[in-house]
Amino acid sequence: MEPSIQIQHLNKFYGKKQALCDVNLTIGLGMFGLLGRNGAGKTTLMKTLATLLQKKSGTVTICGIPVENEKEIRRIIGYLPQEFSMYPTMNVIEAMDYLAILSGLSKRERKERTDLLLEKVNLTEHRYQKVKALSGGMKRRLGIAQALLNDPKVLIVDEPTAGLDPEERIRFRNLLSDAAEERIVILSTHIVGDIEATCENIAILDNGKVLYQGTVDDLLAAACGKVFTKVTDRAELPKLKNELFITGMHTQGKSVHVRFIADNAAPGADACEPNIEDAYMLYLKQNGTKLSAFAAEEIGGALS
Repeated sequence: MEPSIQIQHLNKFYGKKQALCDVNLTIGLGMFGLLGRNGAGKTTLMKTLATLLQKKSGTVTICGIPVENEKEIRRIIGYLPQEFSMYPTMNVIEAMDYLAILSGLSKRERKERTDLLLEKVNLTEHRYQKVKALSGGMKRRLGIAQALLNDPKVLIVDEPTAGLDPEERIRFRNLLSDAAEERIVILSTHIVGDIEATCENIAILDNGKVLYQGTVDDLLAAACGKVFTKVTDRAELPKLKNELFITGMHTQGKSVHVRFIADNAAPGADACEPNIEDAYMLYLKQNGTKLSAFAAEEIGGALS
């Protein structure tokens, strides 16, 4: 039987604030994208799956194991948190060996797994470099290596590409795609481009609620006929920001190419093919999420 995660009626509170509201998800083998704005509840869900937080109610099973069985769950899960730090005064090989000991690997297994994973994440040449001296991208790759030490059935990564330059983001996406060939990989992010590049199946989370679960293709299909472009003078831009649900702009001289979502085209506008950014923001808007007139500014990193 293929591994899967079953989440039913999951609720989580921080005091009186409800962080997760009746979450229902089924996640199967391969890459699964969890998309949402900062504060949507993604990290809370990831930590619950990783047994770092306890749920209030509902059921969660990971590869057939109830999430309450923390010891068993931790044997089959690899986790890269949003804020990743690892023994800064150790060098790379020392940190990996120490974490392998904590994972219960034998001396032979520690060496084999460490050598294999450092090669996979392209850190072999940096094996004797201090962790604190690594670049941000290298630290993230080291984070993936440590998360894969126990050869987990499930890999959970929370906002892994935030703050990385474009080259490192692409490299990191490729690492995740490779890892997803034989396990469940859950990628939690607010960066739409990461989802578009790696995931076929996704869920959109907002204010602790699942707004959408399905394929990227189905999400795009729902936005067909609702995305338009218009070239306007820069002086007209403040007025358009108040009138249109703008998802992107490109300035060229005194002109601005505006991309926006609407039920009908504005005068002088042309229909265009939706991308996942358009579809994502349209879905948020249709489900009552409060967004400014220029939605791209509000979502911020989602369009980077």
